[in-house]
Amino acid sequence: MRQQLLQLQREGWVEAVVDPETVRGRTGRPATVYRLTGAGEHLFPKQYDALAVAVIDAVADELGVDAAVRVLARVSNDRIGVIASAVDGRTLEERLEILKSWYSDGDPYMSVERHGGDYRLIERNCPFYNTAMSRPALCSVSVNALTRLLGVRVHREEKFQNGDGRCVFRVHAGEPIDGGTWQFHLE
Repeated sequence: MRQQLLQLQREGWVEAVVDPETVRGRTGRPATVYRLTGAGEHLFPKQYDALAVAVIDAVADELGVDAAVRVLARVSNDRIGVIASAVDGRTLEERLEILKSWYSDGDPYMSVERHGGDYRLIERNCPFYNTAMSRPALCSVSVNALTRLLGVRVHREEKFQNGDGRCVFRVHAGEPIDGGTWQFHLE
């Protein structure tokens, strides 16, 4: 058993913690307690997507669809608040480069292509895939936030929900929006 735990520890899945409390009244070494690391925790099934769907449905059922839309708008605004300072004062091209890391730093699954006078922000892996497949309204968060952060109209022209195998956000470079008056809307 000890060899298995040491191997798991070397691979970064578990960590050993010495428990000095176990020594009181005993002689010998303190007990070593093993626990999962953050990396190890991800090896076990999670139900975050089911919880997110349940919360979205509960808000809509208990408080009404308008409340659910307000919650999604709030999530969008919070996301904008986190990223806005990184894109302020930059060109559209620079903003797009920054937003390739929309979901995670150095995201290898996001790319930007020039498409005529417009751009396409291509997402090949959605971190919210399971929830978004059940409740596509969640994707309105990204569309609205990208629109405000880029300062131009954005819409999805390809969607995981349609079986396209990716989401493609069309960035309409020639269609500026006023971020100060922009109202969140469902896609």
